[in-house]
Parts: sequence; C-alpha cells; structure tokens
Amino acid sequence: MGFDQPTPIQQLAIPVIMEGKDLIACAQTGTGKTAAFVLPILNKISKSGSTSLNTLILAPTRELAIQIDQQIQGFSYFLGVSSVPIYGGGDGVIWEQQKKALETGAEIVVATPGRLIALLAGGKMDLSSLEHLILDEADRMMDMGFSDDILKIVNYLPKNRQTILFSATMPPKIRQFSMKILNKPEEISIAIGKTAEGVTQSMYSVYDTQKEELVRHILSQKAYEAVIIFCSTKDKVKALYKVLKKGFDVEAFHSDLEQVEREKIMSAFKNKAVKILIGTDIISRGIDVVGIELVINYDTPSDPEDYVHRVGRTARADKEGEAITFVNPKDQHKFVRIEKLIGMSVTQNPLPEHMEKGPEYAGDKPKKEFSKPNPDKSKKKKKKKKPSGQESSATKEQSKPRSEVEVRAPRPERPKESEALKSETKPSKYGQRKNVIDP
Repeated sequence: MGFDQPTPIQQLAIPVIMEGKDLIACAQTGTGKTAAFVLPILNKISKSGSTSLNTLILAPTRELAIQIDQQIQGFSYFLGVSSVPIYGGGDGVIWEQQKKALETGAEIVVATPGRLIALLAGGKMDLSSLEHLILDEADRMMDMGFSDDILKIVNYLPKNRQTILFSATMPPKIRQFSMKILNKPEEISIAIGKTAEGVTQSMYSVYDTQKEELVRHILSQKAYEAVIIFCSTKDKVKALYKVLKKGFDVEAFHSDLEQVEREKIMSAFKNKAVKILIGTDIISRGIDVVGIELVINYDTPSDPEDYVHRVGRTARADKEGEAITFVNPKDQHKFVRIEKLIGMSVTQNPLPEHMEKGPEYAGDKPKKEFSKPNPDKSKKKKKKKKPSGQESSATKEQSKPRSEVEVRAPRPERPKESEALKSETKPSKYGQRKNVIDP
C-alpha cells in the first residue's frame, strides 16, 4: 500500500495497543490514526484465530464509518478477517444487508451510535465475545450529542475489554467522559492544533457580496483536479452550487441527500470524475481522498479546531496543498483565534484588481475606540480660597443687598447641542454598535 515508515501517532500508539492497555490518543486529522488502531487489532485477531465478533469501532458519521471499513478491507485482504459497516440513512434493502452480514458473522463491526443502538434494542447483536472497543473522532461524537448513546452501548459490552479512544482535540469534556469508560489509560498527544507542513495557507478579507466573484476567480486560475469548498450551512452549499455549476465540474454534498446519492458523489470525487466538492463540516472528518490540491473556506469556521480539520483534507501523506479562507468583517475575531491556535499569522492576499477594495483586517491589533473624557479634567476646579480682606469685586457685589445689585439683560439662549445633533445625524447603516466607526 506504499507505507514505508510509521507516522508519529502510529509509532507511539501501536505498541501500547499491542500491550492490551487502554489508550487516549490525540492527533490531528490526516496523521494516520486509522492505521494506528486497525493494524494492531488485525494482528491480534489473525494470531488468535478468532472468528467471532472481536472489535467494535464507533464513528460519528456514515462517511467515516464507510471509510474505516474500506481501510480495514484493504489492510486485511490476505488475513481472512471480515468487517461490517453499520449506519443509518439507507433504505430497507441496506438495513436487511446489515442484519444479514451480522448474522453471517464478522470479526469487526464499524458503526454509528444511533443505528447500533437500534440493532442492540432489537436483539440482533451478541457482544459477549467482544475484546476491543474503539471510539474514533470522539470529540466529534461529543459535539453531535452521542455521549448518552455511547454509554448505553458500553452497558452491552463485557467489562473485561480493551478500550481505545482517538480524538483530534482534547477538550475537558472528552477527558471527563473517558474516565467513565476507560481503565487507567495511557495518554498520547501529537501536535494538537497544528496544520500539516505541506499546506500553504492564505486568506482574503472580503465582504459577503464579494465571495461568489472571488471563488469563481480562484477556480478559473488553474485546472484543479480536486478541490473542497466548505460552507457554514447546507443552504449556502446549495446556493453556491447553483452559481458554480454553470461554469465548473462541481457537486454539492449535504445532509438533505439520500445516503445512496452521498455515496455516489463521494465515489465520483475520489475517482476524479468530479473535480470540485462543496459541503459543510460533515466532510471535514469523514473522507480520505489523496491528492486534494485546494481547500477553500468560503465561510470562516466558528471553531478554530474545525479550521485544522478542514485544512487537514489537503497535504495528506506528505503531499503539498493549499488552503484559502474568506474572512468577512464579522468573522475577523474568529480568524484571530484560528491564528492563535495554529501559532502563525496567515498571509493576507490582495483582492484581484478588477474587484472593489475589501474591508481592512486588523488581526489581533487592538480596536480603535472613541476617546473618552478624562474624569479628572471634567471635574470643576475648586476655587482657591483668597486671604481675608482680599475679596473680589464680584464677591463684594454678591454680598450687597438685592436692591443694590445691578440688573443685567439676559443673554440670548443658544440652541441645545444635543437637539442640533439629532436633527443632523442619521442612523448608522451598521446599527447601534459600540466602538464601530463607519468607513
């Protein structure tokens, strides 16, 4: 398969798994995590000669479950070890195929939590012989709300088992959750939050109205063979697909598609029959396509770690790739957080000459604020007391009886400044926001 040397996560994780210890492993996407847990498990099964269900692998999405199953089939081609993918979203035929495959027998099951619970509740699976439980992309499963489902599944498993948890990030909730299902685990962490060295990263500071024109310009500069464009919502995926399909070989990938359609589009993209794939973060972790040349973040990711996953789709297996992010004014603070996470300032590209100037990107520089009056200066100065016997003429005049005080004509009233401003000032097109100066 062209693997000559183990990746760092493989080099560290495989010995621990071979020793039978529980493991928490944290490594970014594209570092060879799947092989890190599949290879030692296959080695164990082939040496034991077991033909009963031995290993359960849980994954957050159908795409990732299918990908893992395909890699197991490749690694185990000469071993006679079989695997079955279990996932929802298909029709009744797929459901029957999955049940039949389980009844026939398989040493490894790769499943999404929801569909697996349905099979367990129907009494279609016997997990009494299970020796290994593997959770892949555990942080993603927590984000999708699968923690309760996983705990239900664990209740069906033998207590005497090896549990392995792989995650691209390690927030506190993952560590807390791992303590519920793992037993004295070893811990491995590889370059969290760092993007691959072969990725050339850049950004454009743009208004939303400029994004369509800019993405068309970028795609027309080179005959790309494999491009992924990430949008924040499936509605944006559909809208951008309508724009780009007029001039480019493009497909949209989103959750509204039937599973058969999703598999067909993914297969066409892997085979280079489709050059450009537009999707949401559903494809940031669920695909393994070698040779992706360009990743475009049409919308800035809300979570800095999602940026790492998106960018990780390119420059895989020590290849080179390019990642471009569009940053609008309201998302600038998100991109500052991304730069802090990856530990570098991303190059800002100038917009093409035919396009209007975009917004300024300040980066992590402090924002300009309106000058506030100095409270000390605004206070009225206290009059100095003068020595007795040196009263001013005004003071003496005030001390006179009212009848003796000279009556002066009142000064003409000035219009109040606030009222004048109200009549001249129009509401800002940016709304009533603090510390924002209209350009």
